[in-house]
Amino acid sequence: MELPDEPANLRFLRRLVTVLTVVMICGVLVVIFLLVTRLRERGPDLPDSITLPDGSEAVNFTIGAGWYGVITSDDEILIFDRLSGKLRQKVTID
Repeated sequence: MELPDEPANLRFLRRLVTVLTVVMICGVLVVIFLLVTRLRERGPDLPDSITLPDGSEAVNFTIGAGWYGVITSDDEILIFDRLSGKLRQKVTID
């Protein structure tokens, strides 16, 4: 039994779906590649070490423009200069 010839429209649609599938796969691969390369880039410059006052233990760390802050277990916020590393301000939380 012979199969009838495929109509031209059906052949066109089959090729179109195949091409679109390949384009979608390539697009997903490009997006994944860009995400991986962008996420691997350097983050913010962190200090090598921070000298806290005696008996203080760091609980949290945050970075601002030109400063970084450390929240201690003694309910204090210590604000350090980002370039020099010197203590700028000490805030006690009531």
